[in-house]
Amino acid sequence: MNTMWGLAVRGICEYNGKILLLKVRSKSAHDAGKWEIPGGKVKKCEYFDNALKREYLEETGLEIDVDELYNVVRNDYTACKTSEQVKSIQLIMKVTCVSDEVKISEEHDEYGWFTRDEVDEMINDGLLTKPAVNAFTKN
Repeated sequence: MNTMWGLAVRGICEYNGKILLLKVRSKSAHDAGKWEIPGGKVKKCEYFDNALKREYLEETGLEIDVDELYNVVRNDYTACKTSEQVKSIQLIMKVTCVSDEVKISEEHDEYGWFTRDEVDEMINDGLLTKPAVNAFTKN
């Protein structure tokens, strides 16, 4: 069996000292009810910064600037539609936005702006997705 590899990109956005997180919809097959960093898969032949801008706009309604690489994490999962095993590399970028007025997509139930201390508490309480936990835990 061939190993499938995927690339995803996520953006940590701070606005007025708070970090944007999205709550995965309750009907999701993966990580339902957990909080995650906005972002998603990079499409074939797509530059990852353009993918992040696209995903951010789709998920939050925010236009962002991609500033710098923050972390790189690996997240292995089972594909929902095909049940194939996927090894995913996620680029975690620092991004900026000019507004905190979020309009979430159907992929999420809610959003919130959290201080770093609140994010740390959420990690300790098991409220973040595994990739989000790994993203905030810099090696």
